[in-house]
Amino acid sequence: MEKSKLNGHLALFVANIFFGLNNPVSRSIIPHEIDPYALTFLRLAGGMILFWTISLFVKRESIPLKDVVLLFFAAILSLSTNQLPFIVGLSMTSPIDASIVVTMLPILSMVFAAIFIREPISFKKAFGVLLGASGALILIFGSNHQGAGQGNFIGNAVVFMAVLSFSLYLTLFKNLISKYSPFTVMKWMFLFGTIQCYPFCHNALVATNFSAMESSVVWRILYVVVIATFVSYILLAVGQKVLRPTTLSMYNYLQPIVASIVSVFIGLDTFGPEKIISAILVFVGVYFVTQSKSRAQVEAEKLARQNSVEQGVQNH
Repeated sequence: MEKSKLNGHLALFVANIFFGLNNPVSRSIIPHEIDPYALTFLRLAGGMILFWTISLFVKRESIPLKDVVLLFFAAILSLSTNQLPFIVGLSMTSPIDASIVVTMLPILSMVFAAIFIREPISFKKAFGVLLGASGALILIFGSNHQGAGQGNFIGNAVVFMAVLSFSLYLTLFKNLISKYSPFTVMKWMFLFGTIQCYPFCHNALVATNFSAMESSVVWRILYVVVIATFVSYILLAVGQKVLRPTTLSMYNYLQPIVASIVSVFIGLDTFGPEKIISAILVFVGVYFVTQSKSRAQVEAEKLARQNSVEQGVQNH
């Protein structure tokens, strides 16, 4: 495997561990400790500040106006109609139900990649996606989560909208993201995302008494902003530069595994064989997706066959 692709896989693996931890951390403080709209704005604004600060210490890239405009629309799909609906939906449903809805991401990404960038849906790719989904669902339904809460149809529908939005982002903006460094891409997207979401979050921010928050709540908010946002989105952009949308989204299946392991450690769940089985299915599923042929590979093989046939005709 090429070093760049290996780094991309490693980046996505770590990012999805952080994302997996983010669900229970966020759910533990919304909506009782902080309004979901306020937490989303803190996440976006905090990410914006961190990305623009770090950009002062890395090589500056020149971006044409048309790409800046494209990054504005990328921010809508990856942040505004993803982060805000997700956190609002999570506050209305259980983390378990939200995890089930999130398993739709690789399936949607595979379909959208076939529609918009003509990535072939091969047997290996479809089999890998379904295998990973089965692993995640075995874990979700087989785990003995205490106090998980009851799922809510509206909350699940809102989470699905967030997943749909993000799958479109992974597909439509892959080429744009691949052109620039992660810091350049994220500083612009988080700036636009913060501006786009502020009108929806203003009332919640004004109503939040930040001075009355306990230190444990503040630390959890810092985790959401610094680790689950700033660090994770850098890692996500690293993976997006070198890997296909379906492969990228397959790593989402790690999130319920991470959440389940954390639940075991804090006493909310017990270790059972379904965790081992689900982990194996997820990683085997990722392997099959990575082994499936991209459109470029299929076209290259087709061209090679045509050249071979033409060469054979000339020789005769």
